[in-house]
Amino acid sequence: MKLLAINGSHRGDKGHTRHLLDLVCQGANEAGAECEIVSLAKYKINRCLSCGECHEAEHNLQCAYHDRDDVASIFAKIGQSDVVIYATPVYVFGMSGLLKTFLDRLYSTSDVNQMMLTHSGLLFHHIDHAVCSKPFVTLVCCDNLEDETPRNVLSYFRAFARFMDAPHMGELVRNGGKLAGYGLDPEKRKKFPRLEKVYAAYIQAGRELALEGRINQRTQRIANQEIIPVPFFKILKKFPPFKKVMLVRAKEMMA
Repeated sequence: MKLLAINGSHRGDKGHTRHLLDLVCQGANEAGAECEIVSLAKYKINRCLSCGECHEAEHNLQCAYHDRDDVASIFAKIGQSDVVIYATPVYVFGMSGLLKTFLDRLYSTSDVNQMMLTHSGLLFHHIDHAVCSKPFVTLVCCDNLEDETPRNVLSYFRAFARFMDAPHMGELVRNGGKLAGYGLDPEKRKKFPRLEKVYAAYIQAGRELALEGRINQRTQRIANQEIIPVPFFKILKKFPPFKKVMLVRAKEMMA
């Protein structure tokens, strides 16, 4: 089993995204998998120019940048992997611009003049299944506690799965990053005892990916649970009066 994680954080190896990926890879390594984390911030990723060169017959789906940046080599890593993790923090209600710029370059791997139906019955064009259809997991993190915050990213990758015929093997969503000290602050971890179960679930998710190729629903529920130690917090946080109290408490916790 070869697990490849694409880290879309602008902070690269210094951010919360990398911390969470390290936990998943810890579990996968313990279960015998080979893991690699590609932090896009370290690579040269040019934006798609929509020049159309890759769709001209003489270029045979070869991007104009194929030997001028690192995208082709990362696509090759995806092709050689068994499972991919697309990981990103939320930026202005979407994935990082870095990850989106990388994914935009998939355009050069597809013959847009050749139409077909996906396995889910959607009209789409030809794709390179070796790269686009790899089983994958979505990992999203953010500071905000609102369920709306990661919604666009999750929606994107659910659509990605259907159009790319890519089996979606799990969703890991971690909110409250700043409150929790991004997993790196021991004092914050003491304030939120649920974090230990959350991080243990990330390690377990890696084990399951290595052994079963997917993350089971129970592990996802534990990994994605609210860390605020208040009963029924997920329901209570929908009510404005409670949010006012929560805002005061949040300021105290971050002080």
